[in-house]
This record gives sequence, structure tokens and C-alpha cells, in this order.
Amino acid sequence: MFVVVSDVKIRPESLEDFKAWFSEANKVVSKFDGFVSRRLLETKDGQHRVLVEFESLEKFGKMHQSPEHEQLHTKASSFMAEPPSPKFYNVVSE
Repeated sequence: MFVVVSDVKIRPESLEDFKAWFSEANKVVSKFDGFVSRRLLETKDGQHRVLVEFESLEKFGKMHQSPEHEQLHTKASSFMAEPPSPKFYNVVSE
């Protein structure tokens, strides 16, 4: 299992639109081979993270290089105050 956790800074005036877009974008991402889940997380103090799970780094990489992902990333960036800050993990124990 491969996991990406990205801190995202969403412009406050764009938050509700981003949440709606995120749900729609999940419909696109979920069609890729190896997709497990994609969630938007919010802390008590209003910070946000995106959690993405794929079966493997290779399958995530294929999705990440697709034209569909490029379109989604471009749209996502329009809601953000700055680019996302991703960290990549391999699940080593469950």
C-alpha cells in the first residue's frame, strides 16, 4: 500500500467550492487502477490535508502522470493559497 499525505492551504473564500470540487474529483481519480481512497481532512483549527491511498507507488505514478490528473491539479491549485506539500509513505505494517 502507498499513501500520500499533502498539507493544503485553501483560500478561506474558496473552501466550500473546494470541498464540492474535491468530491467530484474523487469520481475521476477512483477510476484509476490501484485506487483505494482519497479524503480531505480538517483539523479542529481549520487546517487541511489530503490523504490518498493507492495499491502501489507505480499505480499512483501512472495516475499522477495522466492528463486527467493534470486537469485536476490545475483546478485544485486555483483554490489554494500556495502549492500542496506532499509526503509519500509505504505502509510497512498493519
